[in-house]
Amino acid sequence: MPGYEAAEPRLRCVLPFEATAAEVPLLRRAAVAQLDQWGMACAVDEAELIVAELATNVIKHVGERTSAALILECRSARLRVEVHDRSHAVPVRKAASGDDECGRGLQLLDALAADWGTVLTTTGKAVWCEITPDAGGACRRVERAAQALETYQRAGGRTLLADAERSAGLEEAAIKLIADILHWSTARGHAPDDILDQAQMHYEAEAVAA
Repeated sequence: MPGYEAAEPRLRCVLPFEATAAEVPLLRRAAVAQLDQWGMACAVDEAELIVAELATNVIKHVGERTSAALILECRSARLRVEVHDRSHAVPVRKAASGDDECGRGLQLLDALAADWGTVLTTTGKAVWCEITPDAGGACRRVERAAQALETYQRAGGRTLLADAERSAGLEEAAIKLIADILHWSTARGHAPDDILDQAQMHYEAEAVAA
């Protein structure tokens, strides 16, 4: 697949799954356990979100109980996350309206991944994302958050604000984005308070480590 040379050493894990809502949290936990085993805890946050998004897309766009597979590969400085399914329908980037959840899912991949795309296979397709883990990633997190908020503003039809107004505009976008994420998590059966508590725990642990 694009981006790799055959001779490059790698770590690889293949996790077959059935596309159901109950499988998504199990896949996330399995991915976290594998990354911890590989010593890649710095990639866990991005990987969890990407795994959940790709698995959920199989449920929504290919069908419940479809056979699929999650593949994790670590090569050099990048982690590759792939989900293989039995559909040849390729996800298409498009401008998302305020209520267009599918469009926002692709925006999430754009914000989190260093690169992503789709490859057709003999049995369907593979949607792949590459993450560049950064053990000292506080500055990268801030930069990524700003980029995600600017993308979110544009998706809502807001123009980017200049200098003096930009900070206040991003704060407003952050509040709305967090509210949308809570709606998104509730729709997938997660308790909003649990999501907030976990985010706070991740933040505090990283702040102490820094």
